[in-house]
Amino acid sequence: MRREYPTAVSYQLTGPGPLVPPRELHPAFYGSFDWHSCVEMHWILARLLRLFPTIDLAAEMRAALDENLTAANLAVEARYIDEHRGFERPYGWGWALRLAHELEGWDDPDGARWRASLAPLAAAIRSRFLEWLPRQTYPLRIGLHGNSAFGLLLALDFARATQPDLALAMRQAALRWFANDAAYPAQWEPSGADFLSPTLTEAALMRELFEPDMFLRWFTRFLPVFPPELLEPAIVSDPTDGQIAHLHGLNLSRAYCMRRVAEIIDPGDPRRAALERSIDRHADASLSAAVGSHYMVEHWLAAYALLLLS
Repeated sequence: MRREYPTAVSYQLTGPGPLVPPRELHPAFYGSFDWHSCVEMHWILARLLRLFPTIDLAAEMRAALDENLTAANLAVEARYIDEHRGFERPYGWGWALRLAHELEGWDDPDGARWRASLAPLAAAIRSRFLEWLPRQTYPLRIGLHGNSAFGLLLALDFARATQPDLALAMRQAALRWFANDAAYPAQWEPSGADFLSPTLTEAALMRELFEPDMFLRWFTRFLPVFPPELLEPAIVSDPTDGQIAHLHGLNLSRAYCMRRVAEIIDPGDPRRAALERSIDRHADASLSAAVGSHYMVEHWLAAYALLLLS
């Protein structure tokens, strides 16, 4: 989260002039190659500190969060969201609200200070979501950042806990987009640069929005059979290639979504056993890549490891 370069920037140029370095545009989330990955890294530290308050690196982790999550830094971030309506929609928005939710229920003086500093950014993203969701006629069913279901899945807990109007807007959009889906073509997954499964992210989101019995009826229509392409981990041939490396994330995000779905399937249902076996295979294929591999993987994959493991 403190590594400023290499960096991938998204500019809209309206005329000639010097390019502003990312740290000036994003004083809180300037590192980790891109904005959303940097937000993910902050979430990792906050979540680990909540789960393991005496972790060996606790003092260093708190210092890093303290350095970045200041009121001044986050006011700049909130202004940027206000001025750039499509920036990081919906993936970065979802991760930012997941970070806000992590801080929301934490009884910790540092956490309370960071939560207060983050509030303007969370409010800006809430406004952007409420503006966008009614206008988004069709969902994006892709395995990359634009995936509509995963953005909502990340942000849903924050919305439910603090913003009932946002939670309602998310529910209405998701039902409009996905409630009537049937016989989903999961056999076409994965694409070559996916880090999300369009099939499983949608299923994990709908699992949150339906009562268990209703979800299981929907899920049976949605995915009447599990194609082998969905249950087998993706092969990562070159972890130094930023696009191919995405497939490590696919393995871990698939496992996370499968676990969310499997949790409410009856233990005697063969679909649950199939998912549980697949979870283990996907985790075994990519958990080790979260650390000690290559920067193109490490600058973001740990977030998916932590989603799965916690």
